[in-house]
Amino acid sequence: MTAPYQLIAAGIRARISTGELGQGERVPSTRELMREYGVAMATATKALTTLQQEGLVHSRPGVGTVVGPAKRTPVRADEPALSREEVVRVAITLADADGLAALSMRRIASELGVSTMGLYRHVGGKDALVLQMVDRAIADFPFPPSEPAGWREGIETAARLQWAAYRKHLWLPGAITIGRPQLLPSLLSHTDAVLRAVGSFGVDPSTAMYAAITVFGYVRGVALNLEPEALAEQDTGLTADEWAEGQADRLAAVAQGLAGFEALLDGFDFDFDLEQLFEFGLQLVLDGLGVRLETVRSRLR
Repeated sequence: MTAPYQLIAAGIRARISTGELGQGERVPSTRELMREYGVAMATATKALTTLQQEGLVHSRPGVGTVVGPAKRTPVRADEPALSREEVVRVAITLADADGLAALSMRRIASELGVSTMGLYRHVGGKDALVLQMVDRAIADFPFPPSEPAGWREGIETAARLQWAAYRKHLWLPGAITIGRPQLLPSLLSHTDAVLRAVGSFGVDPSTAMYAAITVFGYVRGVALNLEPEALAEQDTGLTADEWAEGQADRLAAVAQGLAGFEALLDGFDFDFDLEQLFEFGLQLVLDGLGVRLETVRSRLR
């Protein structure tokens, strides 16, 4: 009996051989294959990995999996050993293209043209690799060399750098935790930046730490919506505004009797945008922190 992943791979292989999918064209993503064939993500991922190992497809940053072999120079005996940085960079590229759930050590090894076991000598297992990916992704957005003019600028800078990293790597906010934070140099530098900013108020350590966690939690919380929204737009072909327009009649019907909604719906055109939401909420967080920290400081005098 032919395994499901083999059937999926055979279908894509046939589309490539007939020219239906040409060189450089994007093949269905893991999520698209899951919906089309009704299979688990692991099965869809295995199908794409099989095609990669055959040299029929490869991952392209910002696009996904496309037809054609990866452009990589064959490994020679006299070449230097594979570096940890190279493994981490390739892993980030693959996660950017297809999501963190679709990332596997086998797939990374296939992209690099090395054995799967060879990767473990450089980065350990997948959990250890993801930590290194997080550290590198955040570190790629360094703090400016000059000191901030005040506490608000210091916190705002940290928040915007985090947001920029999340915008570039949609898998990143889901890979970071708050309750049991990863002790990574790049993440600790962001916490330290907020602690130093809050330190100007002379507040107690508990207040300072909760302030840092609040900022971090806000930015990450909004960023968690970036990947689902990008996938929804990819799957439906509709932007958030276009989707909302299609829901207008249903919203009006469901909101009947809800005075707040009825007041808004009367000629109101809401333009939902995650970037605008981030900016709006960030100012609220900063305003609230300023009031709260001043209150705590006055009590400590």
